[in-house]
Amino acid sequence: MAAILPCLTINAQKMDNALTPRRQGLAAIAVLEAKGDQQALKKAIAEALDNGLTVSEAKEALSHLYAYTGFPRSLNALGTLKGVLDERAAAGIKDDPGKEADPLPKDYDALVQGTAVQTRLSGQPFNYTFAPATDYYLKAHLFGDIFARNNLSFADREIVTVSAISALPGCEPQLVAHVSGARNMGVSDEELRALPSLLEKKAGLSEAERLRGALSSVLGDPHTTVQSVDFSVWPKGEPNTAYAQYFTGNSYLAPMEGGAANVTFEPGCRNHWHIHHKQVQVLVCVAGRGWYQEWGKEAVPMTPGTVIAIPAETKHWHGAARDSWFQHLTYHTSVQEGASNEWLEEVSDEQYRSVGK
Repeated sequence: MAAILPCLTINAQKMDNALTPRRQGLAAIAVLEAKGDQQALKKAIAEALDNGLTVSEAKEALSHLYAYTGFPRSLNALGTLKGVLDERAAAGIKDDPGKEADPLPKDYDALVQGTAVQTRLSGQPFNYTFAPATDYYLKAHLFGDIFARNNLSFADREIVTVSAISALPGCEPQLVAHVSGARNMGVSDEELRALPSLLEKKAGLSEAERLRGALSSVLGDPHTTVQSVDFSVWPKGEPNTAYAQYFTGNSYLAPMEGGAANVTFEPGCRNHWHIHHKQVQVLVCVAGRGWYQEWGKEAVPMTPGTVIAIPAETKHWHGAARDSWFQHLTYHTSVQEGASNEWLEEVSDEQYRSVGK
């Protein structure tokens, strides 16, 4: 039985190949630059270079981002890029240096050209009269000087920008604006729809969900906002393959010190009805939202801090809410000789849909 999951993307698997390996590399290094995760960025840079991104394009993407994420993140990322290149050179890997941006003509007018570029991106003339100096910087410097560097196309730059802003909480209005701008600059809807799953793999669920929300606003795709969790606090662990047959949907297991385990449920995932014989199971919700239900009783919501001690011989199930990831710690106490688990029938779709109503 398939898990009841919110519609996060349309035909997500079919969209995976919409982005070229080169643009996947641009998106990955951009979101990780913005997130500030230098270790993951190091790996993403190496993968991008292996998949055809040139050194010039990588430098340009990370330099471009200073206008969106600030010099500190941009410079840190450029330092990481240099370190990767030095390591690869020492290992005998010859990376393609690529083509540098062409010099601008002597009569180039950054303000005039930048105004035209910004108008194309916005779809209409844009004037930030509240702060005239900022309006000038946007037109003359960002869209005039930076966008004029032709070692990245306008579409490339918007792939980079959208991916980076997806990692910036609180910048959702700008993300929506740049999703629209990306379309105006030649990024296809299929490419945009392919980005969230890529960002989720490379950076995390929060970044992907932020972009899914923006895509829904611009493209009108069905989307249910999903509450994410920070896996750097409570680890996601590895796929729970040993018990996958007893779960509807995907779960993950991270053993903890002291014998407890952290179980992560994707939205809509729940385990089957089951009974713990001759032992008490304790659940401690640490992130997200979920449910616990005993046979014949109303379901109990679980949020961070909820603790449930499940009496031995009690038929029950637990799992995530339809619109939230869910993590709980679990361990057993009052364990008697001959203790065991008995797995029973699945929680039906009808039973699961009734939860919370």
